[in-house]
Amino acid sequence: MTAKADFVPDKITLLPDNIANQIAAGEVIQRPASAVKELLENAVDAGATEISLIIADAGKSLIQVIDNGSGMSETDARMSFERHATSKIKNIDDLFHIRTMGFRGEALASIAAVSQVEMKTKRAEDETGVYIEVDNSMVKKQEPIAAPTGTSIAMKNLFFNVPARRNFLKSNAAEMRHIVDEFTRVAMAFPEVLFTLTANGQQLFHLEAGSLKQRIIQLLGNTYNTKLVTVKEDTDYMNVFGFAGKPETAKKTRGDQYFFVNNRFIKSAYLNHAVMSAYQEMIPADSFPMYVLFIDLDPTVVDVNVHPTKQEIKFEDEKIIYAFVQAAIKHALAQFSVTPTLDFDLDASIQQLPSIQQPFTEDKQSAASAGSIFKGFTQKNQAHFIEKTDRNELRHWRDFYETSGTSKEHSPIHTEFNRVPTPGHETADHEDSGAAKQEDNTFYTAEPDLNQLLNTYITIPSPNGFLLIHQQAAHERVLYEQMSAASKDKPVATQRSMFPATLELSPADTSILNELLGDLQQLGYLVEPFGKNTFVIQGTPADMDAGNEKHVIDILLEQYKHFNPEIKLSKREKLIRSLARQQAIKAGIRLTEREMRQLVNGLFACEQYNISPAGNPTFLEFKLEQLEKMFGR
Repeated sequence: MTAKADFVPDKITLLPDNIANQIAAGEVIQRPASAVKELLENAVDAGATEISLIIADAGKSLIQVIDNGSGMSETDARMSFERHATSKIKNIDDLFHIRTMGFRGEALASIAAVSQVEMKTKRAEDETGVYIEVDNSMVKKQEPIAAPTGTSIAMKNLFFNVPARRNFLKSNAAEMRHIVDEFTRVAMAFPEVLFTLTANGQQLFHLEAGSLKQRIIQLLGNTYNTKLVTVKEDTDYMNVFGFAGKPETAKKTRGDQYFFVNNRFIKSAYLNHAVMSAYQEMIPADSFPMYVLFIDLDPTVVDVNVHPTKQEIKFEDEKIIYAFVQAAIKHALAQFSVTPTLDFDLDASIQQLPSIQQPFTEDKQSAASAGSIFKGFTQKNQAHFIEKTDRNELRHWRDFYETSGTSKEHSPIHTEFNRVPTPGHETADHEDSGAAKQEDNTFYTAEPDLNQLLNTYITIPSPNGFLLIHQQAAHERVLYEQMSAASKDKPVATQRSMFPATLELSPADTSILNELLGDLQQLGYLVEPFGKNTFVIQGTPADMDAGNEKHVIDILLEQYKHFNPEIKLSKREKLIRSLARQQAIKAGIRLTEREMRQLVNGLFACEQYNISPAGNPTFLEFKLEQLEKMFGR
């Protein structure tokens, strides 16, 4: 008789709903900005014309969205917190005709799984609304209340029940930037809706309903007002419309670029390449154009359900989309020089001006043609025609230019290069430093013969060959070590401006600059807030040329925003690297022998002279045996 087998319990069990919801929430709600996106999209789907976003502690303490949309019944309000509960899909065919922002029924369930949620909602036909309180996926309270038509959802203490995930959140400033990005994307897609954003009691955005161009200017800044090109191409297959920046708006960093498919923001390197190819030979190869483009096409030829955030989608035929986008941009850019810079939608009073309302009669034409201005543009060789004047009147100007020359010491190149001193104090000190380095670097002599190649490289002979230095990489290393030392020790001396420059930024850039003010002051930049989204540059580093302050801050913000997120660097480290890259002498600039020697001595006085802050080599060494092998000797 065989012994009874030992009992082995089954291993697989169903997860409790609250744990399953938390796992699912990890895909949908990655950070506060993810919840902001989902709640704003729900408000848009509800048909709201006014949407308010309220943030506290960068969304870690509170995210609240209030809308005046259709609201929900008591049953719908309760059901909305269940997983996969949706009003958008009834059968499988509906999934391929989606035009709403949300449809999977995951957002509210995921939010309720990782936060404490309070909802107030009411339909227009109901006398009272409903209040629901949910904590860790469990409904704690449900009761009728008096409420305006629409919905208010407040989520508090994000990740309170998942402390490990809360610890992975970034600083408040970093998380707030992500929130502003998501807010910008939704607000850009729906210019007919009024949006407001309030953070910690301060209103950052108040976007009145209007045209798409008005919304772009509200979000990205008034500098684009006269620099946008209208893009509009309609076909049977798809429509492309929006705005692209004129070539002069291109920036060195990837910044204001937005693609929307059926009003949904997407990320697509493939379509971005289509835009870049349309700008080919119009902007430098390392520059990025601005664009806000909307693609409208049949939902059956696009799949938006391939990624939890719905920001990556698939097209049935990507090549057709690529060709249409490229052609639309090329067509718009071909006409940009004749595009009117006046937008009559922005100021209706222009329509009432006499020059618009009254006809240009024959009498007015003859009067205009008799004027001196008209003759100046029609007389033969008018571009070279100058009325006679007293010679004595201009003699002192001729004397001024003949007696005052521009010396080589004060050339623009020399001034630009010498804005930032090299390590040490005087050139002689640098030579001593270089000589001291001789003990460690046998290839470098204190007084080498220097030559510049292609206005980019500096050659230095060495005992066993020669060195080829990249002037920009070398100068970046010099500046980086100077600024690093200044940030840790004595601050850089600041020279106050006699006429402080005023800087007006977009709300997104304002939050970044507020975060950097202390570190900028340590590096010699005295920038003070001056009202909403406005700053005054009161001082700059003492060795920096005046008149370039606004450009420096603008480029700094662009580089800082688009630092590689995969590289974990501190705020100050990113700031120093951005400034070093910006202020370094660029490739293609001709240097004098004194400037070359100053740069070389400064480089070899650095602690780590062989690589730039970005990790690229500052010089290459060519040895005699290598050269002879190359020539077959």
